[in-house]
Amino acid sequence: MAAARFALDRMDVSPLAELSIMLVELDAMEELHVRWMDLPGPTDVMAFPMDELDSARRPDASSSGPALLGDIVLCPAFAKDQAKKAGHALMDELHLLTVHGVLHLLGYDHAEPEEEKEMFGLQNKILGEYQEARRSADLVEQQRAADEKVLGVVGLSEAEAKADAPGDGGA
Repeated sequence: MAAARFALDRMDVSPLAELSIMLVELDAMEELHVRWMDLPGPTDVMAFPMDELDSARRPDASSSGPALLGDIVLCPAFAKDQAKKAGHALMDELHLLTVHGVLHLLGYDHAEPEEEKEMFGLQNKILGEYQEARRSADLVEQQRAADEKVLGVVGLSEAEAKADAPGDGGA
């Protein structure tokens, strides 16, 4: 997912770093939530960092190289209700949860108030930058499509005009 790559780039994680993102149904998420967090019911996102990662040094440190970061598990069915309550689209919620999961893989947590402040501040910053980058890319794409439409009409007219031009019969 592009949101994960964007977050990793913003955190200066090596482009060679890997993570997996899995989308699961409510029942599968509930099983994971009970098994790994000992909490009832499904949840929106879970992150499973690789145990082999050097926990003394966060992988977003500038000297980090390629690494297998871990897994992010998202539950779109759970996220759908959250998106509705928040007043935004499901994809926006999934992007938020993906960034949240990436930060967990990088060692961030929100168990303590100071940690929560740091993690959610960073999450909101990255998500805002991602949304702005997407809006800019959409505008560029819209302009390119409009340009191609105009050039397609003009290009056809120019080709027809050249074919009809005296002394330019192509021979």
